[in-house]
Amino acid sequence: MATFLPARPVRSRPLLDALRPRPRRRPDVPFSTPDPGTLMPSTPRRSPVVAAAIYDDGERTASFSKLSDTFRALRSRPGGMAWIGLERPDAIELNSLAEEFDLHPLAVEDAIQAHQRPKIERYGDTLFVVLHAARYDDAAERVEFGELHVFVGPDFVVTVRHGASPDLGAVRTRLERDRNMLARGPEAVLYAILDDVVDGYAPVVSGLENDIDEIESDVFGGDPEVSRRTYELSREVVDFQRAVRPAQKICASLAKGAEKYDVHLELQAYLRDVADHLTEAADRVDSYRAALRDILTVNSTLVAQRQNEEMKHLSEVSLRQGEEVKKISGWAAILFAPTLVGTVYGMNFEGMPELDWAWGYPSALVAMAAVSTGLFGVFRGKRWI
Repeated sequence: MATFLPARPVRSRPLLDALRPRPRRRPDVPFSTPDPGTLMPSTPRRSPVVAAAIYDDGERTASFSKLSDTFRALRSRPGGMAWIGLERPDAIELNSLAEEFDLHPLAVEDAIQAHQRPKIERYGDTLFVVLHAARYDDAAERVEFGELHVFVGPDFVVTVRHGASPDLGAVRTRLERDRNMLARGPEAVLYAILDDVVDGYAPVVSGLENDIDEIESDVFGGDPEVSRRTYELSREVVDFQRAVRPAQKICASLAKGAEKYDVHLELQAYLRDVADHLTEAADRVDSYRAALRDILTVNSTLVAQRQNEEMKHLSEVSLRQGEEVKKISGWAAILFAPTLVGTVYGMNFEGMPELDWAWGYPSALVAMAAVSTGLFGVFRGKRWI
């Protein structure tokens, strides 16, 4: 059974005090209490507490909906453990948690701001772990990510969730069924959460694999939208890789500290299993990224090949059109010669000397035939006709 430390006295911190909201007023206006009748009704504020419970020897002894009640119950049970789940809390709730559990201001600031990279940090006897959960949306065919912050102390576990995943309610239910595991303390809760997050990576890996198979079919099918879809999927793979790779470092760090902090051997076995699943997911994600890179290269080659074929077809069409133009131009020139002769001698002016010549008509016909025959021979020699 894990050894729990008694609750520590509440200490005030300057940074946490700075997070508290303070009333602001103009210095030249005296402060006065407004008339209650003039106040507008306020909208009820959503409670960030998803679940809060006290456990003693692996069994839930009390559940609460307010942090203050949870703190009082934990102080009354020196050997108990508090497991508090929050969803998108503000500075007020995290400030109260920091004062109760002596959380480090930098970790509290990270939990408030969110958008942190996956990491593990130790502040005294408190662990601060950031994990990125992933979920594959079959309908939209995309990967959705959620951010989870976990504070682990000697007698408490606080989870701060930013996003729809992971479903820590299922983790809590599963652990409560295994009383022996839950009795091993906050480390068991941390490993169960880590195991659930990593198990959630498996459907994502399968979904990405199906998307890549579809993209490969679209590439050779000539789908014009395949480049955009490949790029978007590549971004999802990169984001997923940024969640998996740091999680491996978190498992390695926990494994190094397991012996130092006397972590139960069964928990170490669970951690090794989680690390194996992470390694498998990381290897497959690396292969997906390489496959998508090859798909982009193949798609670029196929697009260039299709463009070359289209250019070749256009060139052939242009050449055929040029040949037709040559034929038309050659016959037009051949027909132009007799037309010119006939036009000149068709003007019928009285001053034209050849009008009264007996050999004028035969000479004109011979000239027309000779010029046409000569032009035909020239164009035939140039293969225009």
